[in-house]
Amino acid sequence: MKSLCVKTNNSRLLDYLLNELKYIDLDNVCFSTNTFKHYKNVIIHYYGQDTEKFFSKISYLLSFLVIDELEDSFFKSLLSQNYFYFAHDERSKILNICYDILSDDYYKWFDKKMNCLYNSFYEFISSNKSIVLSGFINFRIKSYFEILDEIINEAVNSYIIEKEYLEFISLLKLYVNSQSANCEIVHLVYTTHESILLDSEKNIINCYDDLFNAKYLSDISFSSHDYALNTLLNLLPKKIYIHLIDGIKDEFINTLQLVFEKRIELCIDCDICSLYKSKIKSFENINSKKLN
Repeated sequence: MKSLCVKTNNSRLLDYLLNELKYIDLDNVCFSTNTFKHYKNVIIHYYGQDTEKFFSKISYLLSFLVIDELEDSFFKSLLSQNYFYFAHDERSKILNICYDILSDDYYKWFDKKMNCLYNSFYEFISSNKSIVLSGFINFRIKSYFEILDEIINEAVNSYIIEKEYLEFISLLKLYVNSQSANCEIVHLVYTTHESILLDSEKNIINCYDDLFNAKYLSDISFSSHDYALNTLLNLLPKKIYIHLIDGIKDEFINTLQLVFEKRIELCIDCDICSLYKSKIKSFENINSKKLN
């Protein structure tokens, strides 16, 4: 017979543990509770022969307990300790980003956390008759907390980038709204790889490529589209028609809409769209023939 005593004073964890033990997928198991001087104890007895399976099942149960019942408080505690210089509402936003990161790649992060916790619990309970949950969590799952730190660091970086982006947009909007328009209409012929500006007569406008004298300064880069943005900020047209040649509205287009607001009009089917779609198709056919 193998026995394990799990010690905790957390009534929520105790209830979780007792409830899960009722439905554990393992025969020849019984459990009882006792209260001693310092801890409430859950004593688990196993009468079967497959001790490895017993340790494995209990290790999984305790790992789920940490993730289900304690992980949220760990995130909040780590944020308060390591990022105390952020305001409370900022830490709340970062916490939500942590949840998004976990949700977006659920299986990757879940497996990583579960493997870490499972191995730590299995190694300990297979060679010890009792486990104090608070002590074990504080001192024996360092690698698990490192995973949480990794997620928080990613969330903080995402938050800072988003904050800088919004400040960047705010500065550009302030500039655009404080200046007089220098022309009536500009057409932006746009694909994800190329930006072409046309005037009202559909003549190509040479882009301002002097980024040292650009109307904006930011660590955020839109690569080749920077030149188009800088030119639009110099021309400040009353109306900007954006022709989405490949039909994709990406981050750069969203940025233009935020900056120029009601001046922007999107188009996917007009004479200019048709002309440049045919040019791109002809160019692709020529390249295809060269390759063949």
